[in-house]
Amino acid sequence: MSKVHTLLSNLTFPEGPRWHDGMLWFSDFYSHEVITVDEKGTRNTIVSVPEQPSGLGWDTQGELLIVSMRDQKLLRHSNERLVEHADLSPYSNYWCNDMVVDKSGGAYIGNFGFDRHAGEKPKPTTLVRVAPNGKVSIAAEDLWFPNGAVITPDNSTLIIAETRASRLTAFDILQNGELKNRRVFAETSNMYPDGICLDEEGAIWVADPKNKEVIRIKEGGEMTDKLELETRGAYACMLGGNDGKTLFVCTNTGSGPDIAKQRTGKIETTRVKTAKAGRP
Repeated sequence: MSKVHTLLSNLTFPEGPRWHDGMLWFSDFYSHEVITVDEKGTRNTIVSVPEQPSGLGWDTQGELLIVSMRDQKLLRHSNERLVEHADLSPYSNYWCNDMVVDKSGGAYIGNFGFDRHAGEKPKPTTLVRVAPNGKVSIAAEDLWFPNGAVITPDNSTLIIAETRASRLTAFDILQNGELKNRRVFAETSNMYPDGICLDEEGAIWVADPKNKEVIRIKEGGEMTDKLELETRGAYACMLGGNDGKTLFVCTNTGSGPDIAKQRTGKIETTRVKTAKAGRP
């Protein structure tokens, strides 16, 4: 693979990277900011989210949707203001996290399921769907830390990383947004699959903070490529750039709130052979 380059540093904890309108958009957890950066490294703060931003997406009108983690809300950034789009708290077991938005503007949002920093034991939790009109429902249950997710270009399949189960899980998406036909896309043994992104060949890049690497994996589990980061954990990844072949990786030396003051978070990049596909 190509060499790894640092695009942006001095971040608290970058997450939820998205390529949109010629820029990388991402959430910086502990600075409570949604930020953009172009391929030259020029950054811009879009909005501050008091209860910590995470997953990002856009509705059919082009308005930014933001997961507000700690108060378990889905917010919309509209006319330079944050407005509540949906309350996720009755359906989520703990803080909300990553999100993918389908072609109709429906959002699928995971949550931690337990408080790791308080010493709680892992337990399964829900994947929540917010319809375009803001109606909230449970899309799937018994997921072990549902994390990064992608939707195929034809909007027929959602694939999600179950971090605590070390696997990628796929669902069929029905016309009404319901998920059916749950199945294993790939086992990722000895990994903590976190953020993911999809390419044109149907393979998935998986960020793995446990092993400090990003791997490219096909359905069934065949690994075709590996980006080793050695001393830094990889927490999320996104394909983008002008040709869709730049892999952006959110990296850090740790993930807890104690890491915030150190500002060791980075956006790092490398070049790959196959371009971005699907959502986000």
